[in-house]
Amino acid sequence: MAKVYVSAVIDAPIEEAWAVLRDFNALPRYHRFFARSEIEDGLPSDRIGCVRNFHTHDGGHIRERLLTLSDREHRCCYEIIEATLPVRNYVAEMTLKPITESGRTFGEWWAEYDVAEADAAEVHRTVTDTFRFAFEGAEDVVHGRAVRR
Repeated sequence: MAKVYVSAVIDAPIEEAWAVLRDFNALPRYHRFFARSEIEDGLPSDRIGCVRNFHTHDGGHIRERLLTLSDREHRCCYEIIEATLPVRNYVAEMTLKPITESGRTFGEWWAEYDVAEADAAEVHRTVTDTFRFAFEGAEDVVHGRAVRR
């Protein structure tokens, strides 16, 4: 099983960073990889079990199910149920913690998944970039900057 872990310091208070990242349907708002997203069956984007169906700018497609979402813990967990990304058994979790001395936020995002050895390096890089760009994009949104594309 492959594992990816990314951490970052987000130059924004935790509540502002969380307001961006907790929205399970907002990827195109803050992430440079994603072109469009919708929650299937008209469910709210914070309902456990909802499925987001989204597309990348380069034609990739992913469906993910929200497994947990905690506003108290600033944490969410989800799984890929279908993807053009060659992974199986993919589960990811993101959590935020306040950095009390500076008013900034510490973010962690990690995933575990199965991947064929031939695809492992490329998938690892893609997942790492996905998490890193999400943190950067959330900070851009909080500060009113255009998300880097």
